[in-house]
Amino acid sequence: MNSIFAFLICFSFVFGHVSPLFAAHGISIDGNLKYKPDFKQFEYVSDKALKGGKLVLHDNGSFDKMNPFTLKGTPPFGLDMFVFEPLAEGSLDEPFAEYGLIASDIELADDKLSMIFTINKKATFSDGSPVTPEDVQFSLNTFKSKKVHPFYPFYYQDIKEAKILDDHRVQFLFSNTNRELHMIASQIPVLSKKFYSEHSFSENDNTKKMTAPIGSGPYIVSAINQGKSITYTRNPNYWAKDHPVRKGMYNFDTIVVKYYKDQIVAVEAFKAGEFDFMLVNIAKQWARDMVGKRFDDGSLIKKRYPHKNNAGMQGFLMNTRRPLFQDKRVRKALGLAFDFQWINKSLFYNQYTRSHSYFNNSYLAATGLPTGLELSYLEPFRKDLPEEVFTTPLNPPDSNDKGGMRANLRKARNLLQKAGWSIKEGVLQNEKGKPFQFEILLVLPSFERVMAPYVNNLKKLGMKVDYRTIDPALYTDRVQNFDFDMIVHVYGQSLSPGNEQKNFWHSESANRKGSKNLAGVNNPVVDVMVDKIIYAKTQEELTAACKALDRILWYGYYVVPNWYLNVHRLAYHNKFNQPETLPLYYIHNQYLMTWWSKDTKAKAR
Repeated sequence: MNSIFAFLICFSFVFGHVSPLFAAHGISIDGNLKYKPDFKQFEYVSDKALKGGKLVLHDNGSFDKMNPFTLKGTPPFGLDMFVFEPLAEGSLDEPFAEYGLIASDIELADDKLSMIFTINKKATFSDGSPVTPEDVQFSLNTFKSKKVHPFYPFYYQDIKEAKILDDHRVQFLFSNTNRELHMIASQIPVLSKKFYSEHSFSENDNTKKMTAPIGSGPYIVSAINQGKSITYTRNPNYWAKDHPVRKGMYNFDTIVVKYYKDQIVAVEAFKAGEFDFMLVNIAKQWARDMVGKRFDDGSLIKKRYPHKNNAGMQGFLMNTRRPLFQDKRVRKALGLAFDFQWINKSLFYNQYTRSHSYFNNSYLAATGLPTGLELSYLEPFRKDLPEEVFTTPLNPPDSNDKGGMRANLRKARNLLQKAGWSIKEGVLQNEKGKPFQFEILLVLPSFERVMAPYVNNLKKLGMKVDYRTIDPALYTDRVQNFDFDMIVHVYGQSLSPGNEQKNFWHSESANRKGSKNLAGVNNPVVDVMVDKIIYAKTQEELTAACKALDRILWYGYYVVPNWYLNVHRLAYHNKFNQPETLPLYYIHNQYLMTWWSKDTKAKAR
């Protein structure tokens, strides 16, 4: 469930007057909550944190709109995180738990077909107006409409409607029971009905006007330099500054986000002091560029921060809407041509682990052969599934195996021949003489050095393959319209997969522009497993369904599996204090929001 979708990781949440599994201040999938009703703050924040100082961040590319929830255009970094808030906030040291924020109390009906949110009486937008049930109803209606990115109405489709009960309560009605639907409901960002009654929600209008939106979050937008920088200023009247899920967080008075052409330029700007903090996602930069006098004397720091996040799947994704990639044997052959072992050693300094699942680094990854409940889910479809699903553990090709890369390329050539492709005069072509050629679309120039050896191996098979890096805005538009052959893509996953899987893999999303079913997966057995995930009633059922789906996707060969890390590689200027306790399940920017400035002028507030 990374930018626009990163905040939709499926956790649980707040409420009362129902079964013993639930409590007024929070809820979790398994009925256990780490924090009691009277908790003061999360353990991964510090009561020593001071408010004040300035944080300068960076992002690559540019931005051209001020609405993070629409399809067209690119919003500035941080808008959804700093300005808008959900009804409940996830805990970063529990796998699936949430605690009330805008909602002070939530009540789930015994039949789980409705829930009631009580709005915190202190909750206000940054213009001072109170958050009301009308705002929550407006928010749900908006996120179920065509005004937003198509992901949202798809994700919230089982929330039927919202009814206003009184001045402080709003009821959500559900069309189906779902073990996490009440959590999904709690994640809805709350919008100001008043603001969007006065300003168009359309991204086209907002792009022209670049109007700073109103939200209930800890920051307001104080300056916009279109496409170049945005400045957030901490709201001195922020309603939740003493709330248990906000204490010790969002400590900087000012956050500035500067934009750079690409990551290579950004690294040099970081070392020159133009901004304060960055996630380093390129192994070469971590090993070769993050060195020098300033790192040696401690004025710059680089450090690995471990996490227990579900790493999902990163891979070279093939668009199966293209005739070239519709034969599974062809897709498998393309995977055999990728020499991860050589690339990891020669380019990545052996920093990565090869992806072996669509749920890497988690208990949801399929291992060994299917047994028990997982096997019972797969068995009815044995005749419709590849034999390997039942007989072969998930293992990516390994060039260190006997015969090395040559053996893998021979296997690839055999698969291509069986699929009707043969080499004539050095060119791989089909029986009609059409050459095997395609384009790999990139948005990060750093991936070109990875693609070069991969494309070289593909050329050994007689393929004509080109790769090129294009402008981020154009790249986004082409991907959303499925206008590509192959891209590098990350399927981010949570520890509690749910409705987002429908957006990733279900046939309903295969041809819906803007969906995350970028591979064009259209498989009725996949649809069944996705539904089993969404409507799982127990953790055992969820785990079994995820593992079954994992096997089916793996042997569908929709991606050439890449690699993952179980740490965040962070570099920063030595100007911050950090809490002593590290969260467990977090993205780097969430952790950064628990830091505070060493600046002696900072004052506790």
